[in-house]
Amino acid sequence: MGSSDSKLNFRKAVIQLTTKTQPVEATEDVFWDQFWADTTITVQDVFALVPAAEIRAVREESPSNLATLCYKAVEKLVQGAESGCPTEREKQVVLNCTHILTRILPYIFEDQDWRGFFWSTVPGAGHAGTDELDDDDGARPLAESLLLAIADLLFCPDFTVHSHRRGPDSVENMQSLDSCEYIWEAGVGFAQSPPLNYIHDLNRAELLRLLLTCFSEAMYLPPSPDNSVLNPWVTFFCSTENRHALPLFTSLLNVVCAYDPVGYGIPYNHLLFADYREQLVEQAVQILIVTLEHDGGVPRPAASSSSIEELENAGPENLFVNYLSRIHREEDFDFVLKGLARLLTNPLTQTYLPHSTKKIQFHQELLVLFWKLCDFNKKFLFFVLKSSDVLDVLVPILYYLNDARADQSRVGLMHIGVFILLLLSGERNFGVRLNKPYSLHVPMDIPVFTGTHADLLIVVFHKIITAGHQRLQPLFDCLLTIIVNVSPYLKSLSMVAANKLLHLLEAFSTSWFLFSAAQNHHLVFFLLEAFNNIIQYQFDGNCNLVYAIIRKRNVFHQLANLPSDPASIQKALQRKKKSPDVISRTSSQETVSMEGSHPAVPAEPGTLKTSLVAIPGIDKLTEKSQVSEDGTMVSIPKSDSPRTVRSDQSAVAGTSDTESNSGRDNEDVFYTEAEMERRRLSSASSTSLWTPTPEWILSWKCKLPLQTIMRLLQVLVPQVEKICIDKGLTDESEILKFLQHGTLVGLLPVPHPILIRKYQANAGTAMWFRTYMWGVVYLRNVDPPIWYDTDVRLFEIQRM
Repeated sequence: MGSSDSKLNFRKAVIQLTTKTQPVEATEDVFWDQFWADTTITVQDVFALVPAAEIRAVREESPSNLATLCYKAVEKLVQGAESGCPTEREKQVVLNCTHILTRILPYIFEDQDWRGFFWSTVPGAGHAGTDELDDDDGARPLAESLLLAIADLLFCPDFTVHSHRRGPDSVENMQSLDSCEYIWEAGVGFAQSPPLNYIHDLNRAELLRLLLTCFSEAMYLPPSPDNSVLNPWVTFFCSTENRHALPLFTSLLNVVCAYDPVGYGIPYNHLLFADYREQLVEQAVQILIVTLEHDGGVPRPAASSSSIEELENAGPENLFVNYLSRIHREEDFDFVLKGLARLLTNPLTQTYLPHSTKKIQFHQELLVLFWKLCDFNKKFLFFVLKSSDVLDVLVPILYYLNDARADQSRVGLMHIGVFILLLLSGERNFGVRLNKPYSLHVPMDIPVFTGTHADLLIVVFHKIITAGHQRLQPLFDCLLTIIVNVSPYLKSLSMVAANKLLHLLEAFSTSWFLFSAAQNHHLVFFLLEAFNNIIQYQFDGNCNLVYAIIRKRNVFHQLANLPSDPASIQKALQRKKKSPDVISRTSSQETVSMEGSHPAVPAEPGTLKTSLVAIPGIDKLTEKSQVSEDGTMVSIPKSDSPRTVRSDQSAVAGTSDTESNSGRDNEDVFYTEAEMERRRLSSASSTSLWTPTPEWILSWKCKLPLQTIMRLLQVLVPQVEKICIDKGLTDESEILKFLQHGTLVGLLPVPHPILIRKYQANAGTAMWFRTYMWGVVYLRNVDPPIWYDTDVRLFEIQRM
């Protein structure tokens, strides 16, 4: 039958369904078979031939017909899973039903009254392929039958996996088939790499798309602070009811981590032949990130357990989370890390022939997967930080952060990148690794410098703060926390990075900026803490930073003498009205950007973006740990005040009257960004909510940790001035040489203990991840547009 005939007959069947006012019996196979038998239609055809308005009309006017269509389509998938689809016709029926269900499910989810439909039992539909013991339970809910059928079909010989048959007449029994022998790709826990078969890849991708659609019920529920409400589709699919859970988890992970988009290194190869694996990899990584949902109430297996056997019965009930947390072999970690690093670095690769290598688009999903790996498997996190391989992940993250800084539609990407760096920065090894020289030439729109990966991080963070868009302001705390966390381990900052840090201090310590919001002074505390850490613990190699501090000494003197009388406050706030920009961008000496780089640009008009819930404040995001003499970390119990910033062991009181009122870190309330923006504007218009007072300024000014820097200036400034006069020096290099050989041993205050702010999970970030992750999935599935124009509630869809 020709393709156009197929489409015509299918369309006729759809029209019949929408025009029938009477219920059609489930037994009328002649009518129902029109939808899936003897037709060959692609998923794109189904989306074109079944308009949204018609699905909604059937749902409202003849609900029993829509129910029967869903039931019959699931029944066909169950039959295909039982028989193993030995004929081409059966394979086509399964694919057609897969396409139809992918089209219809979002319209079931958007209607509250229909959401329970798939969890109800259908009379006469017994358990498929189970023993008699289950018979008294009656039928399975439709959702369970559907999910188990998809799982079976994903390991169906000659349909989605290679057959292991010995001869032409032998048939593989689907019920007794051991799917662990049919894992899709070599890697974690599996050594053989089956030959590539693009038909299998296409069929897997179709089934995974339907699976993702099943899981997407989460999109139709508004954000809620109750994180223990789990997605019933994910919960069932990742439970022991699914006998394929382990091989499927392994298949998905291995397919993603083994994928090499560059292929055989032939230029333009992606233009010569279609890459069916890429579509499968995209679906696989999306399934992984949405199934790795963790209920905060279930205890995680400890990273120190000695053997897998001990963990057999421990750990989360979600088997995907369980298996992920139990990966422990070095070679598995190496395979996963190298695979993710290769894919994250792919969009950065420079070639002499423009557009000659394929560039993947699913880096946001990869970042979420990397986050979940580090979060659920602490052994993996330690493996990542054990060697310089962590830098292969750091560089692409910094590239994405820098590239997206001006684009409001990519604010979610900025957050996930910063969250990952915040998580890594809580570990000492990360700071140590940053000292490795940076020799790559990734084209980034940042000043050229010679130095280490720490310099790269500081230069990119400076660019985000000074040349990013307004919506990134809530991230400033996180960016500076990362710098503070790594600062005690930075052996030698370049002059470029040192100047950038001083420029940030200069910008954040202007009186108009300090007085314009209740939390702004925290940024100054963070920067001073970073300077103190470097001076106290890494003075010897940091002559560039010491020189920059000496040159900008007036900034520190101005801070120490910050006026707090009402007249000065008014004067500063008047100045703010004249220059509403967040940060003065003038005093930063911008140099030439790297060769081959493109400037960061705002989103194209018309770009779609999904809203996010606001992130909690930094005090909710992190918990403080003190590094003891032997290098171990001791957690510091939280004090009563919501926000404390240490200044040589004294906590800042008086800073706690700020954030809880802002709604930003009130864990029980979730605001979308748009609401936050409205709240910010309304609070800006009614300044009566908060105004700086002399008492407020004095409450934190007296705790500014300036002692170490003031002592350094007191000792070194006269010496540097004397050398300049005696030798008539105007050359920086001579002064740097002097500072390099100088010492402050015995002259500085007693070194303070190192304080690290480690990321800690909480309800606020869990909800943020859920909205961000589903927003990415929504926007990335455009062919076909699975959820477009349906009544999604988890986030708002906005056009730039």
